[in-house]
Formats: sequence, structure tokens, C-alpha cells
Amino acid sequence: MCYPTPQELGLAARALADEHPGEVRLRQAGTSRAGQPIWVLSVAATAVPGADGPGCANNPVDPAGTGSTGGTGGPARGDARNVLVVAGAHANEPVGGATALSLARRVLLEPAPRAGCGWHFLLCADPDGADLHRTPRPYSLLDYHRYFYRPPGPEQPEWAPSLLPADRLPPETLALTALIDELRPVLQVSLHATDLGGSWVQLTRDIPGLAEPFGKSAAELRIPVENGASDAAGWPSPGPGIFVIPQPGSEAAGAFHPEDTRLSTWYHAHRYAGTTAIVEVPMWASDLVDDPAPHPDPRGALRMLAGRLTADAALVGAARERARSRDRPGPGADEDPAAAPLLRAVDWTLALIPRITAEWTGSGAPAEATAAYIASIDAFGRRLSLRAAAMLLRVLRAEGHPAAPGLDRLVTGWCEEFAARFGARWIPVATQVEHQSRTVLAAYDKLVAAGRSTGRA
Repeated sequence: MCYPTPQELGLAARALADEHPGEVRLRQAGTSRAGQPIWVLSVAATAVPGADGPGCANNPVDPAGTGSTGGTGGPARGDARNVLVVAGAHANEPVGGATALSLARRVLLEPAPRAGCGWHFLLCADPDGADLHRTPRPYSLLDYHRYFYRPPGPEQPEWAPSLLPADRLPPETLALTALIDELRPVLQVSLHATDLGGSWVQLTRDIPGLAEPFGKSAAELRIPVENGASDAAGWPSPGPGIFVIPQPGSEAAGAFHPEDTRLSTWYHAHRYAGTTAIVEVPMWASDLVDDPAPHPDPRGALRMLAGRLTADAALVGAARERARSRDRPGPGADEDPAAAPLLRAVDWTLALIPRITAEWTGSGAPAEATAAYIASIDAFGRRLSLRAAAMLLRVLRAEGHPAAPGLDRLVTGWCEEFAARFGARWIPVATQVEHQSRTVLAAYDKLVAAGRSTGRA
């Protein structure tokens, strides 16, 4: 099984809709900056057993799940729930599209998740970015980074609202927020991945009981649970690998992410009393991120990691300066359309690194931490400099720049060191998809159960 491209996702979704015309609908939610369609695949709700509501014989539910049996838009009906699953928000995390398709097929076959609930799958939130990151079946970390691309923050659909004014938001973000406004999902799930590490879930609100099925799935599939995810440093954790984004003003609110987390599209669902779950799964697993033992010297380790990241970034920065003269190429050198977005991403990543190292060495650095947390920080630092170098190498190699061979050796060495240090173990794509799918279904099941217990279901 390989990671599907945006085009392959569209074709597979069209085939599914043609096969189930009364239950499945494929429609265009928007258009990317480069003019590509942004597809949403919807699986209609079924009747709640014993209820005379949407989905019953006298009350059909439209396949778009919009609450209209004859139109194409409008808000969701008050008596039917919707779930929105977002794939491909980060171009370098291609498993989400495969998971979305798998989930669509699964909810068609399993009646329970569809009872009174429509399921909607944004197949690729950033098709332009996905086209620039070409890794259908990576055989190693080096293979994965050969055609690596991750846009700068302001060009990422979910993060753009936290970094840009409303009148400058990209069309991918506008398509996503419009879909949330239309569906008013009780649950939004954003499918993410990490190159090397473990699995974890971030929540905008706690979903009681999610830790148990999440941990069970990870154990059955031999996927480590990331107990000290650097993305969630200091956040409340109701169970292993489950992290709840802190409320504004709490001590943990700015532990790693700035307050801008709450300006992302993850929080857009809160306008309609919805909850967002961000489900991360690794491409390569490492048991180091699952070690709950106390680290003997967290602050010393963070100082060391900050120093290494600063030195690595300087090496990439020096290569970037050598290429600076190529930012305005001469005749014949402007044939690679990927160069401009790649260089924007390189520059944004390099500019981010000093802020991160200052945080690691500042007064807020933890005096106590687990080995898993320090391992997660170690991996995060390695991937920042590696990503910048890999994207820069793509530009230099395409231009035949004399700095390309040296940078190639650097990228190769860093990939090999990263894999060796963490004992990288490949997780088959089908296993990644299965774990994400199980977690999404468990999140919905537990959320509905919690609603029933409080009378809100």
C-alpha cells in the first residue's frame, strides 16, 4: 500500500460515490491557489433505531450531510450530527488521505457510526503542497527527504489564521472554515503524521475514555505511544498519549505552542460547540518516545540539543547564503517552479529555529522531565534542520549549484544518524491507516457516550 496523491484520492472517491449514489456524494469544497479542486466526500447518516427523524424512510438524509435533501448547501439540521475528517493539512504527512478513504468505506459497512450522523472527509486540504512533496512509498528516511516539502506556517491551511489577518487567508483555509460553518461538526478530526516517533492525540476539549481504546490499538499494532510529545509540552494529559490543549491564561498555555494555537482552524468548530481531535501516527516508530523514566538532567539535555540545533542550522544557513544569488536566476535558470515555495519554506524554518532554541534554554525549561519528552525534543530538533537542508538541496540540485554535493552529503548523514539514534522501524502504510481509523471511530464513540451521560447527545 502506498500513499495516494491528491489526483488518486479524487479518482478513488469518485468511484466510491458512483458505486453508492444514494449514500455517498463527492463535491468540490473549494479551489487551491494553483487552481486544483479541494474535494469533500460525504457519507450520509442513517436512521437512529426506533427514531422517526433524519434517515428514516419518510425523512431521507441527503448524502452531502447538509440537512437538505434537494440542495447543495445550508447549515446542518439541528437533529442530526456531523463529523468532519480533515486530511492533508500538512503536505509532508500523506497518510491522512489514505485514512480518509478507508474510513469512508468503513462507515459505509458499519451502521453504528452513521446512526444519526453524517461523515465528511476533506480528502486533501492542501493539494498544491501535496504535489510538491513526492514520497508515495519511502524506503528510508533519506528517501522520504529526497523530495520533501512542508510549506511555511502562513501557507498551511490550518495554521494560517493564527499568522495572517483575515483578508490575507489562503483559499484552502477559507474552504475549510466554510465547510466547518456549513456542517457545524460535533467532532472535527485532523489527520497528521510524524516522520519518526510515536502516536499521540491532541484535543481542544477532553474526550473522556479515549486513552483506553487509543492505547489498545497502538499496542496491538506495535506502534509506540508518544508520552512526552514536544508539541504538547506541559499540557494536561488524561491518559498516555492524550493531550488537551490548555485554556488561555493557564500556566501550560504557552509551554511550547504560542497562544496562536487557539486561532487555528482547530478551534473554529468551537463556534458550534464542537471538539477537534488531532491524531498523529508515525511513519517510522521509535521506542525511545515511549519511555516514562525520569531524565537525570533535562535542562542540561535541552542546552545540548539547543546547541546542536544552532550549529546544524548554521550549516544550512551558510549553504542558503551561497545560493542567495540564485534567488533571482538568470535566463534558463527559472525552469523549476518548485524553487520559490521551497526557498520560502527554507527561510521560514531557519527563522523559526532561534526562537525555539531560546525557549529550550530559557527560564521556562523544565527541571523535571521524562526520557520520552527529551527524546521527542531531540527528534524535533533533528527534523527542523534536516527539513530545511532537504528542501534547499532540491533547489540546488535542480540548478546544478556547486554547493549541492556537500549539502547532499550532509542530508544523507543526518538521515542515517537520525534513524540509527532512534532505532527507526518502518510502520506499513496499512497499519498507519488502521490505527488512525480506529482512533477516529473511538473518539466519536466516546464523545457521543460523554454527551449521553450529560444529556447533550
